[in-house]
Amino acid sequence: MYAIVLTGGKQYKVEKDSVLKVESLNLEVGSKIKLDVLMLNRDGEVLVGNPIEGAYAEADVTYNGKGRKINIFKYKAKKNVRKRQGHRQPYTELKITDIIG
Repeated sequence: MYAIVLTGGKQYKVEKDSVLKVESLNLEVGSKIKLDVLMLNRDGEVLVGNPIEGAYAEADVTYNGKGRKINIFKYKAKKNVRKRQGHRQPYTELKITDIIG
């Protein structure tokens, strides 16, 4: 059984015991969260909704962190204009414990 869940404006395919990195959530490590289910595949039977009534995925927050550094470098040729900037995207790691529906 798998489901398509919605969080942070993005959709993720999840199964029980899967681990995924999502946009940063304002939750402590060890807390639980319920994610909306948009599609549910239960042994070949497909349910679709926006979201499906009574269906959700339970997840535990396992880690809050930052991704690897991305360097942004802009320059204008022949003008001696250079701009360097770095970015590390914050994320929350979730472990799916159960899919109800």
